[in-house]
Amino acid sequence: MKKILWSFLIILLVSLSLFVYWRFYFVFAEGTKAGSLNTFQLKGMLFKTYEGKIIQSGFRANVQSNEFDFSVTSKSVANILENNSGREVNLHYKRYLGVLPWRGTQAYIVDSVYEIRGVDKPATISPK
Repeated sequence: MKKILWSFLIILLVSLSLFVYWRFYFVFAEGTKAGSLNTFQLKGMLFKTYEGKIIQSGFRANVQSNEFDFSVTSKSVANILENNSGREVNLHYKRYLGVLPWRGTQAYIVDSVYEIRGVDKPATISPK
């Protein structure tokens, strides 16, 4: 009876571990998104995370804009995005199936910036 209980417990623990890995750490998709960096902010109550939004260009048949919400875990990527708000950016992201509170509020996690257009031109609105 003890062997059956231990076997069941081990199978349950391995199954739970595989589920947690698949749900929160398995990269479901990778890709790039380009658009105008609309907002980027550090927010949260318990876990402060970097959250941003880009507006993708292109033809839209409806009134609502095509927005891409994302989170950033890397401080160096966050610094780059903070300094380039309002500019056209090309971002690389990873999509996870689940959200962890210390990783951000979005399933899309931006891990690098490929390109920033308009860097040679001065910003339209200069910060004080």
